[in-house]
Amino acid sequence: MTLRKALPIALLIQIAALASCAQAPAGVESRQASPRAAATSPGAAPRATTPAGSSARAAAQGAAPDSSTAAPNEYRLGPGDIVKISVYGNPDLATETEVSQGGKISFPLVGEVAVGGLTRGEAERAISESLGKGGFVPNAYVNMLVSQYRSQQVSVVGEVNKPGNYAINKASSVTELLAMAGGITAKGSSVIAVIRKDSKGGTVRQEIDTRKLFAGSDAANVRITQDDVIYVPAMPVFYIYGEVRQPGSYPLAPDMTVRQALSVGGGLTVRGTERGVRLDRKDKDGKVVSRRPNLDDKLRPDDVLQIAESWF
Repeated sequence: MTLRKALPIALLIQIAALASCAQAPAGVESRQASPRAAATSPGAAPRATTPAGSSARAAAQGAAPDSSTAAPNEYRLGPGDIVKISVYGNPDLATETEVSQGGKISFPLVGEVAVGGLTRGEAERAISESLGKGGFVPNAYVNMLVSQYRSQQVSVVGEVNKPGNYAINKASSVTELLAMAGGITAKGSSVIAVIRKDSKGGTVRQEIDTRKLFAGSDAANVRITQDDVIYVPAMPVFYIYGEVRQPGSYPLAPDMTVRQALSVGGGLTVRGTERGVRLDRKDKDGKVVSRRPNLDDKLRPDDVLQIAESWF
């Protein structure tokens, strides 16, 4: 009885031992094959071999802006500009010079370098290339500063407090140039003009309503570039005489009517009458034409209103 019970137990132990022996090599082989499978699997990503820190440097380089592309409104050097130039590690090459009429500067070791029409960054590269080609300073790190902007100027003339030419270092706006010129005088018109050259060499005149300009209109605040002229004409006036309380000359507001002009003149005196209003205006030939206007007629610059005395 005891022997029959022991035989099945021994048999089970042997079967289990054989099963474990049969599975162990398969497990070892699968573990050994796993790295090879991962390396040769078509969908698996290859193992990175880049040194530590190089990926960060590559990302930083990829994010760096391309200095070879100049901004649309970046200042370009021209005759008369004064520039200060330094070369890293070579203090004896520090130079301050003026761009010549031919658009060139004189720099130690290399002589003349053409910089006219270039941006500051482009000029720095031109100097660096000249130093490298001559074998003086390979891969020179050049820094340039514009100490005086002289080549690009805009004229502001007419009824401004400080008319004259103004140097600009970028594309500026009408309001910026008017501020440089001290603002518009009390006699200045509310309509100013920007005069510039077109691509064919002709001139283009653009009128700007300062009321819209100072109200913050972006469309009225046009960009001003080299050689543009801002002209502020005197405010147009009209004249009123005769039977009004305050005769004299007055600024002519846009779309001012005869009725409004009478009000500006203080109104009619006790002897004045609307039937006695006469308008004197010059025609295209310069001849003065007198007529009786309607009270809602619009006045023009230099019109003269005569208010006759009423006899009844």
